Amino acid sequence: MPEPLRLGIAGLGTVGIGTVKILQRHAELLSRRAGRGLSVAAISARDRTKNRDADISCYEWEDDPVALARREDVDVYVELMGGADGPALAAIRAAIETGKDVVTANKALLAHHGQQLAEAAEAKGHVIRFEAAVAGGIPVVKALTEGLAGNEIRRVVGVMNGTCNYILTRMEESGLPYTDIFEEARQLGYLEADPELDVGGIDAGHKLSLLASIAFGTRVSFDAVDLEGIGRVSIDDIHRARDMGFRIKLLGVAQMTGRGLEQRMSPCLVPADSPLGQLQGGTNMVVLEGDSVGQVVLRGAGAGAGPTASAVMSDVIEIARGTRLSTFGQPAATLTEPTPARSSAPAPYYLRMGLTDKPGALAKVATVLGEEGISIDRMRQYGHADTSAPVLIVTHKTTREAVDHALRRLPATAVVLGDPVAIRIETV
Repeated sequence: MPEPLRLGIAGLGTVGIGTVKILQRHAELLSRRAGRGLSVAAISARDRTKNRDADISCYEWEDDPVALARREDVDVYVELMGGADGPALAAIRAAIETGKDVVTANKALLAHHGQQLAEAAEAKGHVIRFEAAVAGGIPVVKALTEGLAGNEIRRVVGVMNGTCNYILTRMEESGLPYTDIFEEARQLGYLEADPELDVGGIDAGHKLSLLASIAFGTRVSFDAVDLEGIGRVSIDDIHRARDMGFRIKLLGVAQMTGRGLEQRMSPCLVPADSPLGQLQGGTNMVVLEGDSVGQVVLRGAGAGAGPTASAVMSDVIEIARGTRLSTFGQPAATLTEPTPARSSAPAPYYLRMGLTDKPGALAKVATVLGEEGISIDRMRQYGHADTSAPVLIVTHKTTREAVDHALRRLPATAVVLGDPVAIRIETV
């Protein structure tokens, strides 16, 4: 049997300790599956004295993750610290310079530096694997790079942030507003240290940009992702959407269009009886559409120690077996620079607005919509509140551009109170 594959693990938080536990619990099983033993040469974290839920006393310690990455007795550098820059980036660069393969769960780092790092690693004949960076325990990276490699990918769609899905489903279940459920999620430890990474769609946008690179053979272009978080989704939107047979999800969509690469992460309505509509709690789901295979739906835990560490170990075993894949599914030097494109594909839209309780108010709104080429599929009016009348409209298929034009014109009608809400309805 070949010599054991020696790991250097940096970061002993939830995922790092989860990885150590798998290595300790399944040592014999992993060895059989990998065709060689797996050993930990050394570990590194910020605080050596912290009480952790695993015995790490048998491993050598490095205070500096860069020093860990440079050790001669490390074959694979496993980066589980997080952070788009700083020690994580410096250590991965050091690992590549000294001829190491890299396994990481760091979507932010790859979204910002993935192209540069991939080119550097591939120039030296080494690999960077990042299954754990996208959708936790769901093997979506391997599905794209391996299982669906014979397909031209048409579209990638998914719920990729479990915290946002938890908040939206809890709002519906409890009837409580966003601010209350946000605080509940914070108390449960579901939110990042910077909550905007979750609720602002940034975390999910990082993941979408990585999948888009693999799916469409383009350089990672996170800056071109059209981002909108869930902060403006009200409990009224949740209730009204449900009344009309929909649920609201923070949905990522990537597709190559005639105008260029469209990447958007935004709240969307999906049919309540669809797989995405039935997705509850912190679960993730990614839908991949290929020209030959059709539609593939992947569902599972999007975060947590076990699921994410499982993905880390799948990459480690792949390397131990001798599998050598380009970081983004094809040599990084051949990835093309994408032309960013905003969504141009027509879709139905959900519109919610308050109208003054006056005769002809709705007619004025309908006139503006009609002049922008937007036809009404169905409409519902709810109980009056003082002098306002809440109105919900579902349009036939139209473009975001037409919707935006109409929204800009509506204040001039003098019958619309406040800012109207427009949410795309996505069919998957």
